[in-house]
Amino acid sequence: MRDVKGVSSSGFKIDVFRPGDAVGVSGLFKEVYGDGYPVKIVYDPEEFTRAVDRQEYIPVVARTPEGGIVGFSSFYRSAPNKRLYEMGLSMVSAGYRSTAVLGLLVRRLVKVALASPCLDAFFGEVVCNHVLMQKSSGVFKAVETAIEIDLMPSEAYEKDENVSGRVSTVVSTRTIVPRPHTIRVPEVYGDYLAYIYNAFDDSRAFERSDERLPDDRSTEFTVQIFEGAGVARITVNEAGSDFETVLDSEEKAARSRGVTVTQVWLNLSWPWVGGCVEALRSRGYFFCGPFPRWFGEDGLLMEKVEGRPNWEGIILYSERARQILEFIKEDWAEVTRKIEGGTEKRENVETRREPPKSS
Repeated sequence: MRDVKGVSSSGFKIDVFRPGDAVGVSGLFKEVYGDGYPVKIVYDPEEFTRAVDRQEYIPVVARTPEGGIVGFSSFYRSAPNKRLYEMGLSMVSAGYRSTAVLGLLVRRLVKVALASPCLDAFFGEVVCNHVLMQKSSGVFKAVETAIEIDLMPSEAYEKDENVSGRVSTVVSTRTIVPRPHTIRVPEVYGDYLAYIYNAFDDSRAFERSDERLPDDRSTEFTVQIFEGAGVARITVNEAGSDFETVLDSEEKAARSRGVTVTQVWLNLSWPWVGGCVEALRSRGYFFCGPFPRWFGEDGLLMEKVEGRPNWEGIILYSERARQILEFIKEDWAEVTRKIEGGTEKRENVETRREPPKSS
């Protein structure tokens, strides 16, 4: 007889992932997403099980007494810091969506995080086209630190009546193993960062970032292009005096692949991070917020969006998230004014030039 201890009245048990669950997990992804989910490893039970063994994923499942998988959620590595995990990949089989399975999965996942020896902190990205999932951030005691503007195309949520235009996400982080340290603050973002870190769950000391980009370092990027979403993600692993030249090259390559949203992560431990910020702002990038522990030290996300962001489509639950959005909109407006002002000046110069004399 099967062990059905802990099975709910709705016919499922929340449990950690076991190798025998991998086929059921693959089937759940096919039920919810067909064959189109971009993380292809979930369709390969053997490879997914090996990835769990390598601690690339830390999953929990909702399992029926017969062994069927009707719910899934996971921590997984998506940052340069391998001890920072992202919470996501959450889904529930259609027949169980009226139950409490999703909330129970999240609660169990947080318990796993607290006991895991390989996880120092975790974060989640929650859509902003409604507040239902944003309310769940309180369940795992995460603190909002950033908003990714226009991250996903509306087509990804075509069944959702609340979507008109691209969808942004709120980023919330929770520290498991504290690591107080110093961050270098770009002057232009001093007030923004002071507000965000004031209520964060780990302490930071602030020092002003006022050094020039170093001549003895070469800029190094890690670039991911998500063509279906029109998004480029650039992690700046090292920044030197060639930062702008390398950035221009990567931007050109991204545009050729249909990218409309470019994200750049900078390391807030660099004394010269302010120089990177000014170079990005001069090219249309704006503040989106810090990602604690992104590099081991904290990261700062800046974005450039083609056209006007879908501000009207952003619905936020907490006052804190709404204040972060005000910072973002303020910086976007200032950056946009400066760039448009510079373009207007150049156009005026062209207009004032004398026409060539006829021969």
